[in-house]
Amino acid sequence: MSVLLELAGVSFAYPDGRRVLNDLDLRLHAGERLAVTGPNGAGKSTLLRLVVGLVRPSAGRITAFGRERCREADFREVRRRVGLVFQDPDDQLFCPTVVEDVAFGPANLGHPPAAARSIAERTLERLGLDGFAERVTHKLSGGEKRLVSLATVLAMAPEVLLLDEPSNFLDEATAERLVAILNALDQALVVISHDRHFRRRVTTDERRLEAGRLVPYLPRCPYAEPPLRDAAE
Repeated sequence: MSVLLELAGVSFAYPDGRRVLNDLDLRLHAGERLAVTGPNGAGKSTLLRLVVGLVRPSAGRITAFGRERCREADFREVRRRVGLVFQDPDDQLFCPTVVEDVAFGPANLGHPPAAARSIAERTLERLGLDGFAERVTHKLSGGEKRLVSLATVLAMAPEVLLLDEPSNFLDEATAERLVAILNALDQALVVISHDRHFRRRVTTDERRLEAGRLVPYLPRCPYAEPPLRDAAE
């Protein structure tokens, strides 16, 4: 399988000097479905933002689709081919109506207005959001906003999807819809989630972000019995 994204020796520190990523390595292959977990503040969202160039590493190398990416011009192509769904839908949705939000990406890629709207409508239908086109975006429920945020990204036909806590605050029915949608996709995925059940339903490999690096995720079995004590104790 071809390598789509590679981070090699990447480090990142916030302006206050707090380092969250430290010599981190990551490879994502075509078709791979990777989950990333870790404590709050570990740098999981920062990791996704690094991939698309919204922030820049203090050290290390980012390679996407066979080319090293360093400058803003390099990352413009990456953002066309990698779709990032933010943790907070309100950071992603800014147009008055749903169809305008979903059509914005295709229009930005150069599609004429009518074609961009058609792509948006087909994407909404694909996600089971028929009838949402003219709804006012800011009046949607939290779960509806999450699905529309995903639609805005899928409308651009990305090769990779980066999802930041996509199942947060979803009711059971909406979470089931999201699982079905993600499992029907062909794109490579990186999913950040604290929800172990959700991660295991939509991904095939897991890593934990710990001390600034990605390590194999080794969950503790909740049903494991404690070790037997020696009778002499």
